Amino acid sequence: MSEQVPQPKILILGTLSGGYAGADATGQSHLEYPANTYILPVISPVMFPPEFYLQAFEQGMDGIIVMYSGTDSPYKVEAEGTAKLINRTYALMKQRGIDIRRLRLAAICTVCVKPFLKEINQMNALLQKIGFVKDELATHAGVAQPAGKEPAHD
Repeated sequence: MSEQVPQPKILILGTLSGGYAGADATGQSHLEYPANTYILPVISPVMFPPEFYLQAFEQGMDGIIVMYSGTDSPYKVEAEGTAKLINRTYALMKQRGIDIRRLRLAAICTVCVKPFLKEINQMNALLQKIGFVKDELATHAGVAQPAGKEPAHD
């Protein structure tokens, strides 16, 4: 029996009017995407504060793709509000030493099968290259607060 190599985890926040519908269209087309992908249907990603994304990374999600319907959203605040929210999250990610490429915002329509697959495959390839978020967090924590360093005594 062969051991399975751990794979980076990808979380997709898919809006019901965009990304989640794209995921459904992909499934109905019997197309596959990496098994390390978890899809959470949401009404609007603007409902999730930056802390949600940071906690998801701290809990082991290695990449997050926010798939929404962009300017086609039925909610006026969604397109601009989500972009602003993601930009605020990027700033917090940088403070914590998390590579901002781990979080992507993508406009996906209800029948956008190819763009849906492209986003997942691009994120998966990136994560294979840069590794697990836990390693970034551990490295940043080690740089920010060196463990075991005591002040010198004369």
